[in-house]
Order: sequence, then C-alpha cells, then structure tokens
Amino acid sequence: MIPLAAAMLGIVIQNQVSLRTAPRDAAPQQSLLWQGEVLELRGEKGEFLYVYDHRLERGGYVRASQVRASPLSPESAPELLSVMRFLRDTPGSEALGISYAATYLQAAPAADLTAEPLDALGVMAERLAQRASTPQAKGTAATIAAHLDVVSQQGIGMRSIDAAGHVQICYDGEMFRRVLSMASAEAAAQARAALGLTRHECVDPNLGPTARYELDLWRVDILDRVSSGGLSPAWKNRLHMRRSGVLSALVYWQSRHGENALPTAERALEELAAVNKSELDDDDRVAFADAAVRVGASRLAALPATGRGGRLIVRTAPGAAGETCVMLFDARHDGGDPLVRRCTFGTVWTGSAMGNADGTALTLGVQPMATWRELWVFRQKTNGWSIEVLPPGTDGPDLGYVESAGWVPGSRQLLVVRELRAGDNFRRRFEFLNLDTLLIERWASTPDLLRSFARWQDPVWRSTTVAIR
Repeated sequence: MIPLAAAMLGIVIQNQVSLRTAPRDAAPQQSLLWQGEVLELRGEKGEFLYVYDHRLERGGYVRASQVRASPLSPESAPELLSVMRFLRDTPGSEALGISYAATYLQAAPAADLTAEPLDALGVMAERLAQRASTPQAKGTAATIAAHLDVVSQQGIGMRSIDAAGHVQICYDGEMFRRVLSMASAEAAAQARAALGLTRHECVDPNLGPTARYELDLWRVDILDRVSSGGLSPAWKNRLHMRRSGVLSALVYWQSRHGENALPTAERALEELAAVNKSELDDDDRVAFADAAVRVGASRLAALPATGRGGRLIVRTAPGAAGETCVMLFDARHDGGDPLVRRCTFGTVWTGSAMGNADGTALTLGVQPMATWRELWVFRQKTNGWSIEVLPPGTDGPDLGYVESAGWVPGSRQLLVVRELRAGDNFRRRFEFLNLDTLLIERWASTPDLLRSFARWQDPVWRSTTVAIR
C-alpha cells in the first residue's frame, strides 16, 4: 500500500458505498457509506483507497472512483467552492453539498471567508429537513435518514416536532444565525436566513402561552432586521408574507396578555397588502394564501371595540381562571338579565358583533387559537335564545377562519365566508346559510358567482376582510 504524502480528506459521492476489509470487491463488507460521508484518506492500493471513518471509528477500503479526494489546503478551496455552488441548487444532493461546504470552510484562509458558504449550508440543511418531512417511498426514506446521519457529523442540527400525528423535521438554524450576524452578508442571504429561522411549521405546538408569545416577538425581531433594499420583488414578497403571518399570531398572544393588539393587527394587514401579487410564482401563491388565512384569523383586532349589534348588545365579563363570559342583552331592556350567556377560553372580538335588522340574531367572532377563528351565532327560538358555534371546517383546528359577511333583509339567511387549509390545499367559500338550521343553501368559490351575495354583503365587512383580495 502506498501512503499518501499529505493530509487528505475524501468525500463519498455515491450512496451505499461498501467499506471493505481488504482492497478487493470480494472482501467482507464492514459497513455501508452514504453520499457526503467524509473520510480520512491514509493510503491507496490499486483501485482502492485505505480510509478511516471517524464517525464509525473504523478503517477499511473503498473504491477510489466512489470518493473525491481533496487536500485541506488553500489551493483546493476554489474547486471546493465551485462544487458547493453547484450542489447548493441540486435537490437530492444536500448531504454531499453540506460536506463540500464544510470542507471548504476548513481549507479556505480565514481572510477569504464570506457569508456565502454559511448561507449555502443553511439552505441545503433546510431543504434536506423539508424532504425528510415529506412522505417518501420506503427506499427514499431510508436514504434521507442516512443523509441526516451524515450531515450530523458536520454539526448540522435537526429537531423533530410532532404536530397532529405528523413529524416535522426542522433545521436548528445555526448557519442562518451566523449569516444574520455578518454585516457583509448580501441582502438575499439575510432574507433567506430570516425566513429559515421563522418558519411557521417549525414552531412547536406544545409551547406554553408565555414561551409562544416570546417566540413570536423574537420572530418579528428577526424579520425586521432584514432591509428590503437590494432585494428582488420575489424576496420582498416572501418577507411581507412571512411578516404578516407572524404578526397575526402575535396579535392573538398580545390580546391574551391584555396588551393593545391594534397596532400589530394593522401592521399585519399592511404587510399583506404590500405583497405584489403579479410577482408570485406557484409556490409563492400558496404562501400568500397561507399568509392571508393567518391574517384573516386575527384581523378583527383592527376593528373598533364597539360592534354593530343593532337591537342587541354584547358584553363580556371574566369567568373562571382564563375564561371570558359572553352575555347578550336586549338594547331596550339593558338592565335586566342576559338573554343568553356562554363562557370561552378563546379571545372574544366584541367589535365583530353584527346583529340582523329584526333583532332576532347576532354573530360574533371568537378566536380559540392564534390561527383559528370561529363564528358564534346567537338565535332567538320559540323556547328562548341559543348559541351555536360555526367552525371554519371539520378538519381542524389548524389554520382557518369563518366570519359573517352580512344579512339578507327580510329573510332568514346569513352570509358567511370560510377560508381554511385542508391538507396541502386552501379552500375559500362564500355561503348562504339558513338561519333556522344553519345549513348551507348555496355556496361559491367567489362572491361574483352569487349575485345576491354581492348585493347584500355588509359594506364594513367588505372594506376590512382579506377574503376578497
């Protein structure tokens, strides 16, 4: 065996590479190596390299054609950087690209280092996490699991979040934090870093209220550090959409803490309105729908505190610990007992109260979660008043809202809008509800397809809703 003259690293470029006990294909296999595995090269014999795997703590032989050798010297840095740039935008090669980036950081002189390799590491780690979170065929899933093990030796941290039975793999964002700390980082790199650190799906749903409130404050701060100057329209849109979504969640937590959520709610609406919809591609259209539903769930905080109950008045009072009790009164006999009373742990948006002209029904928005708003319908029946809760859909609670859009005069019909995420899709419906049964009589995907909806929709609702956009 010929020993190598200088310290060399080898990067495995294929999947399921055999590490053997001797330099021949018939030798016993010690282990399988995966794309991106970094080995110490100690010698060569024929078409085989003698290597040592520090992760497995064992040595052996691999075919030279399955490994790319690189000395840890400044002279090798430009080639490593070129390969890293290519692999950065090659889906499926994240583990290999991460290893090339890590090797470049070891080889390049400190004076030559920029934010680029850190940005690339973050981008590839995030993409690998997204692939690991997506259902895959059995063989592909095994490969991705092996790649996660490979990148862990390069210091890439991942965490698992259990959200409603689905396991979400998230990159811990260390490289993104370093990019944001570098004043020399390009605007696009800073935008990618901020977006990578504030992903909605990587928020642990098991966080307590205080921890979640503090996390959303931190997410807003991270996004506000990025200036829009020098960004392309696409990246500006992505920042506006993410800010609007995070701000809308913060609205909910501020209301739970008894703070004034009005400025935050108004800013969330402004960020959503700043999106240039003509610049959205297919993926960004999905992100825009996501942002709109999040803003829609909390937008009632931007309404005046006094609703439009007409002949009816809504009042609230503290209930048990954490509860708010809602009481409905007849405006003509305000001093008596409430017509009906119900308590909730959700946030009650009294400014959304909307009564019909007859004083026999009223709707009210109640938000039990940061991303989920329901509609309470108060109805007068022959045996008294009742309260029914209309959810955005039957698949939640996840992401959605339902709101009253007005009343049809002289009829027993209520105009309702529902918008929610159902699986990987978003659904928006404009509906006519029968007030007696609360069953849907007619519905359409746009109000233009329902002539009566356009005629009787409430003007205040139309001027404030995000459902029409």
